[in-house]
Amino acid sequence: MQLETGKRKMTPAASSDIAPDETDVQHADPSIPLARHRLHLIAETAVRLPAYAGSSWRGALGHALKRTVCVTGGRHCPDCLLYRSCVYPYVFETPPPERAEKLRKYPAAPHPFVIEPWADCRDVGPGETFGVDLVLIGRGQSQLAYFIEALRRAGQTGIGKGAARGEGRYALAYVEQETAAGWQTIYTAGGRLESQAAQTPAIPPLPAGPVRVELSTPLRLKVAEDLVTPERLRFRDFFSALLRRLSLLSYFHTDTPLDTDFRALVQAAEAVALTDADLRWHDWTRYSARQDALLQMGGLVGTFTLPGAALAPFWPCLWLGQWTHVGKGAVMGLGRYRLVF
Repeated sequence: MQLETGKRKMTPAASSDIAPDETDVQHADPSIPLARHRLHLIAETAVRLPAYAGSSWRGALGHALKRTVCVTGGRHCPDCLLYRSCVYPYVFETPPPERAEKLRKYPAAPHPFVIEPWADCRDVGPGETFGVDLVLIGRGQSQLAYFIEALRRAGQTGIGKGAARGEGRYALAYVEQETAAGWQTIYTAGGRLESQAAQTPAIPPLPAGPVRVELSTPLRLKVAEDLVTPERLRFRDFFSALLRRLSLLSYFHTDTPLDTDFRALVQAAEAVALTDADLRWHDWTRYSARQDALLQMGGLVGTFTLPGAALAPFWPCLWLGQWTHVGKGAVMGLGRYRLVF
C-alpha cells in the first residue's frame, strides 16, 4: 500500500439542482493510515463460534485487554485517573478529547479497529487452525502489540459457545500483515514483533465501466430513525454513512482530518442510481453482556451495481471503506463490502 496525499478538484455527478458543469466540489482524498493483520490460531479444545462471530471476538478481546492493561482495578473507566492515557479506554471506549469540536455531546468516538472473523471458521476441532483478521486505524496501529497479547490471553480462557465449560481455548501461532507485496509474517509466538507502519491504501484509477458492490456482512443503516430495507437502499444513504465514518475516524485517530465539501458530496450522491440490486435482509442477534439483552443487528447482504463514470467525487472514499466498513456494528465486522470491476 502506498500513502496518498494532496487535494484533487473533482466534479460531482449531477443532481436535480446541481449540474456537473455548474458546481465543482473541492475534495481532498481521505488520508487514513491503516493496517490489516491476520492472526493464525491453533485450537487446543473444540472451538464453536456462532454463525457470525464478530461480537464474540469483540467481547473476548475487550475482556482480555482490560485484564492485561488495567493497573487500578476500577470498574468504571471514566472515573479513573488514567482514563485519557490508558490503552483500554482509547480502544474500547474512545473518549473524544476534551476540546474536540466534533461529537461533544456523545460519550465515545468511533473505535480505531475493525474485527473481521474468518467466515469458514465456526466449528474447529482440537489441533486445527483458524483465525481472525484485525484492521487497526490511524494511531490504533501503535497499539498492535496490546491487541496481539490480549487476543493471545483470550485464548487461555476460551471463546465461543463452550467457553464457560472450558472449551474454546486456543494458542496463537503467528501474525501476518497485509502489504503491497502480499501477506508477510510479522510475529511468531515467542519471537519479536516486526510490524510495518500503517499506510493509506493506494487508490486505483476510476474504472470507466460499472462497479459491483458486494456486501459480505450485514449492512445496517438508519435514515430518519427507520432501518434501510433492501427496496429502500439508495446510494446517498450508503455514501453519507460512509463519509461520516471516514470523517470521524480521520478526525479522532489521525493527524489529517478529512477536508471536503460534505454537503455538496451528499447532494451529488442523490443522482447516482443503484442498478442490478440483488439484496436481502439477514437477521442476526447478539447478546450484550453490558445491557444483559439480545440486540437486533440484522442488515442487508448481497450486491448492487454503480455506474463507474459517475463515481469520480466518491471513488477515494468508496475504496478506503473496504477496510473501515460502514454502518452500525462496523467495529465487529458488519458492513464489510468489496468493490469489483
